[in-house]
This record gives sequence, structure tokens and C-alpha cells, in this order.
Amino acid sequence: MTGRTGLVTLLAFGIAIGACGKKPEPEAPAPSPPPMTSPATRDTAAENARLRAEAEERERAAREAAAAEVRATLAEMVFFDYDRAEIRFDAQDVLNRKAVALRANPNVGLRIDGHADERGTVEYNLALSLRRANSAREYLTSFGIEVSRLDVAGYGEERPLDSGSNEDAWSRNRRAEFQITRGGDNLVPAR
Repeated sequence: MTGRTGLVTLLAFGIAIGACGKKPEPEAPAPSPPPMTSPATRDTAAENARLRAEAEERERAAREAAAAEVRATLAEMVFFDYDRAEIRFDAQDVLNRKAVALRANPNVGLRIDGHADERGTVEYNLALSLRRANSAREYLTSFGIEVSRLDVAGYGEERPLDSGSNEDAWSRNRRAEFQITRGGDNLVPAR
């Protein structure tokens, strides 16, 4: 090899090696700017939030209305015939609805207060009113409601609903009243 040919070969070899050398690092991409929200996008988001809030309010109102209906069912009174403690046919409908509500709300407890009209002795009316409360409790327990959820009391004639002294007043005073004693905060309707 001649000097000149060797020099040219060496030069070509150096260029080839230089071309295969380290490549320059690519530049990191510039961070993209946050997406711009157009007024239309902001309006849509606000509208969606408003619609969600309205739907939640309707659901809350529906739950409250259902709870109020259950509360009214549980508080509905039943009435008795003169000198009787047997459950009347019309009272069976009321007590049937109570049993359904109590099964749907297993944490609810009730107190059943029996009452009598003013006719009869104080002692007799106290015993009669307690028999009426017990009769309502027995009817509910026949539907599988635990007796421990149902307290009873008899008040005789001492708490009249109507202070009159005629048949209309007496018929309203021969009753059993129901009060929620526990578990009435989250009442749900029967399904």
C-alpha cells in the first residue's frame, strides 16, 4: 500500500467510524398546555352538576315522603266495640299494614296504648284498655313480629280522645294508639 492510498483508506475509515458514533439525543417534547375549557364546556359541566343536585334532592324528598307514609301507617289508631277487646274487621286492615311496615323495618319498636270510654269503673276500664293493647299486640305477633318489639300499656278512661259524653265521643275513645319507641329514624317502605 502506498502512502497516499493508506492515508485515503485511513481517512475513509475515520469518517465511517465518526458517522456510526454517538447520535445526538432527541429533544424532549415541550409540555402541552392544559386543555382550554371553552365556555360551552364550562356550561355543560355546570348543567350536569345542577342536574345531579336536582336528582339527589328528588331522591331525598322521595325517601322522606316514603318514611312519612310508613310513620303514618305505624301511628294509625284502631278502634274497638263497646266493652270488647276483639280486633274488628276494619282494625285488621290497619294492623295488617302495620305488620308489613314492621317487617320492612326490623329495628322499629312500638308502644301500644289501650284506652276505654268513660263508662264502667276505673278498675274495669284499666283492665279493658290493657286487654285491647294486648289484643293488638297478639294480632301483630301472629304475623311474625317479635313480641319484644311491642310494649303495651293500658290507660283506661284517663286519656280521652274526645271529651264528649255521647256515642260518637265514646266510640273514638275505645281505641289503641301506637307510638314508635325506637328505630324510627330511617323508615323504609315495604317492597
